[in-house]
Amino acid sequence: MLQIAFIRENQEKVIKALAKRNIDVTKTVREVVFIDENRRATQLEMDNILSETNKLSKDIGDLMKSGEKSKAEILKEKVHSLKEKSKVLSEKTDAYAKELLDKLYSLPNLPADLVPEGKTPEENLNIFEEGEIPVLHGNALPHWDLIKKYDIVDFELGTKITAPGFPVYKGKGAKLQRALIAYFLDKNTDAGYTEYQVPHLVNEASAYGTGQLPDKEGQMYHDAKDDLYLIPTAEVPVTNIFRDVILQESELPVLATGYTPCFRREAGSWGAHVRGLNRLHQFDKVEIVRIEHPEKSYEALEGMVEHVKNILQELKLPYRILRLCGGDMGFASAMTYDFEVFSTAQDRWLEISSVSNFETFQSNRLKLRFKGKDGKMNLAHTLNGSALALPRVLAGILENYQIPEGIIIPEVLRKYTGFDIIN
Repeated sequence: MLQIAFIRENQEKVIKALAKRNIDVTKTVREVVFIDENRRATQLEMDNILSETNKLSKDIGDLMKSGEKSKAEILKEKVHSLKEKSKVLSEKTDAYAKELLDKLYSLPNLPADLVPEGKTPEENLNIFEEGEIPVLHGNALPHWDLIKKYDIVDFELGTKITAPGFPVYKGKGAKLQRALIAYFLDKNTDAGYTEYQVPHLVNEASAYGTGQLPDKEGQMYHDAKDDLYLIPTAEVPVTNIFRDVILQESELPVLATGYTPCFRREAGSWGAHVRGLNRLHQFDKVEIVRIEHPEKSYEALEGMVEHVKNILQELKLPYRILRLCGGDMGFASAMTYDFEVFSTAQDRWLEISSVSNFETFQSNRLKLRFKGKDGKMNLAHTLNGSALALPRVLAGILENYQIPEGIIIPEVLRKYTGFDIIN
């Protein structure tokens, strides 16, 4: 959430910055400032009334002590009238505060200066590409045919148990899935990230804290009875560990990682671009989260990018890195890098990770602060990234590592799987 003081003092800057997202927030920004002015004026009036009430209460005490009861009674009536007025103003202030918060929640984060302009994914900036695209044998198959051939993922069984988009992993497919999770977690903890096991449901405050609400309300599974949400990513519960927390500057940075299943309603329509493991309602992901000093967060972002690069290099998958344009960035992000793996059998790039810096957007919602060496309170910067999302990594492995005899397991995973080929 953008800070109200910043909006108030930089209205044109906010409007111009969000135009990079291809949205016109002029009306909303003006409304935010207007509501805030009314809220502050009402609060000032309340404060003045409180000050006057306190003075009159003291005067009443002095009059009662001196035996001037009739004068004290007159002042009591005045105090009563002021309290009634204060009650009305308090309700008015609360209404302004709620209206202001709703407006602030509707505004996305400001894109960083390095974010390129653009409206569509085609305008994202390709900044790095690495890995040799394998030459497959003549009878190579896309992963949705491979999983049937080797009986390692069953979509029909998932549909029977739940609904489309909820696959069942079987045999070596399940072991490969578990191997990827263990490998990703080991890579992350070796890099200094503390591992957490977190709940898979969160409350409304947590969903608002990281920006899923109200922006992605329609994409989240919601249990209305208990008012809990199935998580779309481990980012939500892991980052909310630090909601309403004040850190010492010496405690920064904080590095956390966690594996969770993820749940998203938007599985999309059937077709080659969403077929098989390409897009699911439930999938597994290992996430990394960082809480950083504002002066070091972009250095940390580049470090996260290098960390994900190293994983893909060890998996020996061809990949590229995109810096997302303003029109393709997530609601809460100030800058995002997307990693994509090339699927040779599908002849297309598959997104397998997003690494983002949210600056103070999440921490302002979370009230996540740190106490500087000078004693002042500051909002921390939050960052997160997939390291990695499993379905499309698995699809890339199945397709790029296929040979006529089966599917070779990447060497780095063999100590986790206990086998070197699926056949």
